[in-house]
Formats: sequence, structure tokens, C-alpha cells
Amino acid sequence: MEGQPNVKPKKVRILAEELNALKEKAAKADEYFDKLLRLQADFENFKKRLEREKVDFIKYANEGLIIRLLNILDDFERAIESAKNSNDSKTLFQGIEMIRQHFQEALEEKGLNKIDPKGEPFDPERHEAVMHIETDEHPENTVVEVLRKGYGLNGKILRPAVVKVSRKKSNDKESKEDKQEG
Repeated sequence: MEGQPNVKPKKVRILAEELNALKEKAAKADEYFDKLLRLQADFENFKKRLEREKVDFIKYANEGLIIRLLNILDDFERAIESAKNSNDSKTLFQGIEMIRQHFQEALEEKGLNKIDPKGEPFDPERHEAVMHIETDEHPENTVVEVLRKGYGLNGKILRPAVVKVSRKKSNDKESKEDKQEG
């Protein structure tokens, strides 16, 4: 530090009790600092453990469903073997129907629900209209036929139902006859 005069530090005198109080406070500060460092390290370890658990959860989240589906796969394999050794189509059909029912139950246990809206009012949130049918048999905007069932999972629409929707019959014949007369 060139250019500054040579300054000597001042000596300060304090009482012994003040010195002891300062030493106690310094010791407490060191203790708190150590606790803070340990707490910070614990928090970092917690974050790493939480991230590992999250990865494991995602990795094995479908384990219960997969186990249930494996049982259904076993049923399919037994049905195929049975079909190879038998010509009884009625029994085969009953077996396949039973497997379909088990499959549906397994999916429903996991929150899947079927959207089969025949006879219900058309709802664009849950249904996809691909065709309108003119009819007087149903109120307007009613689902008349379901072409493909829809599915929801725990309240969320996974796939809307594909439907035919009713429309009031128009009087095209009358309007054509009116045009021909005029």
C-alpha cells in the first residue's frame, strides 16, 4: 500500500468479562455455522434421495397393472393351446369373452372407465360426432349410435367416443315440391 502513511493499529482494552462474553458468542457462532453446514449437506442428500425415489417410482409405477395383465396373458396362452386341440368354437368364444372381462376389470381397477353414450345428449368434451342422422325418433343432438367407445382415466378423457348424432328431419321434399310448383 504505497502512498499511505504507515498506520499502526490501535490497542483497545476490554474487561475480562467482556472478553469472555465475546468468546462465548464466537463459540456459539461457530456452533451455528457447523449446524448450518450439516443442515445444508442433509438437505442436498435429501434432494438426491428424493430424485432417486422419483425415478424408481416412475420406473415401477405400472408394476401392479403389469402383474395383473400377465395373468390375462397367461389366460390368452391357455386359450390358444385349447383352441389348437379343440374344434368347439362355443367354448373358445366363452373363454375369450371371460378373458376380455378380466382385462376390462384390470383396467377399471386402475381407474379406466368406458364412455358408451348411446341415448345421451351429445357432449363435445366426451364425444366426437362423425355423422348426423335425420330422425324424428330421438331428440335433436342425441347420440344415436356409438361407432367406437371412448375411455376416461380418473376423470380425464383419454379417447372420446366416436358417435352418430341425431338431427331433426328437414322437409326437403316439401321445399322441392314448392320449387317445382313455382
